[in-house]
Amino acid sequence: MSATTLYLGHLVQAVIGSICEDSLDEGIDKLRTLFPDTTIVAALDLVDRDNVLKYRTAWARCHYEVFGSTATYSVFPRLDCSTNVSSYCTCPAFAFAVLMSESHLMCKHVLAVCLAEQLSRCVERPISDQDLLARLTAHVL
Repeated sequence: MSATTLYLGHLVQAVIGSICEDSLDEGIDKLRTLFPDTTIVAALDLVDRDNVLKYRTAWARCHYEVFGSTATYSVFPRLDCSTNVSSYCTCPAFAFAVLMSESHLMCKHVLAVCLAEQLSRCVERPISDQDLLARLTAHVL
């Protein structure tokens, strides 16, 4: 992982971590230094429409899904590995803009999950271990 990528990842997390309902406009202004307006607006729209789902198992494991415009995507907002990306989404935009062309830090779905978590706007649902496993393997196969 390059030093620049690591620095930007920490910067993104710090900016998102500073956002709250009372200072949302200020937080959005900070996000504009890191993301295109279209990504920010699209992510906020997903949050506003309650399209960010947080599934929680009995043992407190969380899994996120976002209802996109054409499909539902699995989102992994905080990966605990030493790769060049600190998050992952199953959408085509993530594969192209983040992984292949490296033109974006994250897609709108990952940003939506991070913002929804920060603003306590995730739609939470319980999920069994077996259902979580089925959801995760559905994206692998």
